[in-house]
Amino acid sequence: MSKQIFGAQLSLRCCGTTAPERTAGPCWQLYVAMTGLVSEWPTFTWPTSTEVPSVEARKAALAYLGFTLTEDAEWEWTEHTGPEYHPHPVRVLLLGAVKVRPLESGAS
Repeated sequence: MSKQIFGAQLSLRCCGTTAPERTAGPCWQLYVAMTGLVSEWPTFTWPTSTEVPSVEARKAALAYLGFTLTEDAEWEWTEHTGPEYHPHPVRVLLLGAVKVRPLESGAS
């Protein structure tokens, strides 16, 4: 079993995203924080929607990226205020985080 532990984060990109692909509206994005450039972190973007991805959808996205939850890992949720520079009123942002490890066989 791999002993490498990473943090995965899930956030609603309120104004869409430009990486790895541009979206025209709000979408949820999951990424695994690793060493190196942020632009090289494994990232999964759901189609444009504000609905929180289900636990099963999050597990499938992690597997697609080559990761799985660590033993006894649970999603932790926090709220933050969005930055004032956005072109819309300040909003509350919901962020999810969980500990993950690489899959034994790599990405599926």
